[in-house]
Amino acid sequence: MSENARPRTPREPPMADLAFVVTTIAVFALVVLVAKGVAKL
Repeated sequence: MSENARPRTPREPPMADLAFVVTTIAVFALVVLVAKGVAKL
């Protein structure tokens, strides 16, 4: 992981973009789940 932890390079592998999108969706889903959980309290 440390090799890919550098700032953006001119030729970034597509997997980095995919991982970013997946992580963003996962965080968003987590926020929605937490919000629903808090709303039930």
